[in-house]
Amino acid sequence: MRCWLCTVEKTNVKVQIMAVEKKTEIIDGYTIKYHANGKTRWSKGKVVDGEPSGYWEWYRLDGTLKRSGHFEAGEPVGEWITYDQQGEVYKVTNRGGKSTGA
Repeated sequence: MRCWLCTVEKTNVKVQIMAVEKKTEIIDGYTIKYHANGKTRWSKGKVVDGEPSGYWEWYRLDGTLKRSGHFEAGEPVGEWITYDQQGEVYKVTNRGGKSTGA
């Protein structure tokens, strides 16, 4: 795990931000990233030529599905769905382009 410390100056106020690279593993061609606790899945999807591709999912810290959508050549396309904590559809956003399906 790689960590670094940044200092941001804005209107004479210094703020230190610590960025932590998420634990990542590749299983059956899917890139899986984990929340900072290293145990709970944060996202899952395929990467092609260094860019997200196809169907992706993001999860809350409690493990419930938070968002899903498709990428083409690293760009979000088609319907992106946000779910509430009970797993019900909360919001649907159309990102344009053509979705490849699940």
